[in-house]
Amino acid sequence: MRSIRHKLPYSMNAVYAAIGISKQAVHQQIKRQQLWEANVADLVTEVNLVRQEHPGCGVEKMYDIIQPSFVGRDRFVALLISMGYRVQKQRNHIRTTQSVSRGYSPNYIEGMLVDNVNRIWQSDITYILVGGVYCYLTFIIDVYSKRIIGYHASAHMRAEANITALKKAFRSRNGISLQGLIHHSDRGSQYNDKAYKELLREHGVIISMCEKAPDNAYAERINGTIKNEYLKYWSIQTVEQLRKAVRRAVTHYNTKRSHRHLPGKLTPLEFEKQIASKDTSIRKGMIIYAQNHPDPKPAYGQLGIRVISDLTGPVCPVNTLNNIT
Repeated sequence: MRSIRHKLPYSMNAVYAAIGISKQAVHQQIKRQQLWEANVADLVTEVNLVRQEHPGCGVEKMYDIIQPSFVGRDRFVALLISMGYRVQKQRNHIRTTQSVSRGYSPNYIEGMLVDNVNRIWQSDITYILVGGVYCYLTFIIDVYSKRIIGYHASAHMRAEANITALKKAFRSRNGISLQGLIHHSDRGSQYNDKAYKELLREHGVIISMCEKAPDNAYAERINGTIKNEYLKYWSIQTVEQLRKAVRRAVTHYNTKRSHRHLPGKLTPLEFEKQIASKDTSIRKGMIIYAQNHPDPKPAYGQLGIRVISDLTGPVCPVNTLNNIT
C-alpha cells in the first residue's frame, strides 16, 4: 500500500487540506467506524440469543430486552430491519367459537378501573396447524398483570379443553380468595357450557361476555403473541409436542419476556411479585377498554365494582397502567 501511495502525483495531506479536514479527523473517523462494526457484531450475537429463546420477538421489543448502550431505539430498529430481522405477522382466519343466542351474560367490564390482580380474567381460543391437522389453544390471562394463568392445547374445540385451562388458572391462584373476580370471554358455546359456568360460580366468580372481538382484546393479543413469537418457529408434529411447546412458551412469556405495557417493562411474574406488597389504596390502575360505551352502565354499580364516572371516550386498553407509587 505504501509503495502505491508513493506513486501518487499528490500527497494525502494535500487531499485532506483541499476538502477541509485533518488527518487526525480521518483517523478518528476510522476508529469510530471500527468500534461501530465491533459493537454491531456483538449486538448480532445478542440478538440471535434472544431469538433462540423468543423466536418471534419483534425488533422493538428486542431493544427493550438488550438495551444496547451504543445505539438508540430508532437506529437499532432500522439496523435490524435492514439486516432481515423483521418479524412477519400472520392473521387469524379461522373461527374458533360459535356464538350462542341465549344464556350469555352481559359485558360487565367496560369502563372498569382495575388496580390489582384477580379482578378480571379474560379467556379466548385460537387455532394452530399441527401435522396437517388443526389444533386449538385456550388461554386465560389476568388483565392487570398480563400473566397467562391458565392454558390448554387440544385436538378439539369442546368445552372440556376450556375447563382444563380454567382449573390450571385456579391452581395458579391456590389459597387466594377469588370472590368477586370477573371472568370475561366472548359468547362462544365453550364459555356458555353448563359445567364451565358451574365451576366459575363455585369459586364466586362473576361471568361477563362480550359481543365483539375488540371487547376481548387482552386475551386475543395473547393468542397472537404465543403463536407468532414462539410456536410457529418450533417444529411441532403432534398434540403432545404442542402441549410441551405451549408450556415452554407460556413460561418464557411469564418469566423472561419484558412487557412494554407494565411499569419498568417488567415480565408479568416480576410485576406480580412487585405489587404483592403494595397497598391497593395507593396502587394505580388501568381502565378497561370501552369502545362503544363511554359511560359505565348502571349494572356496574349493582355489582359493587369501582368504575370511572367521568369517562368521556374510548380509552386505549394498553397504555393506562401507570407506574406503581
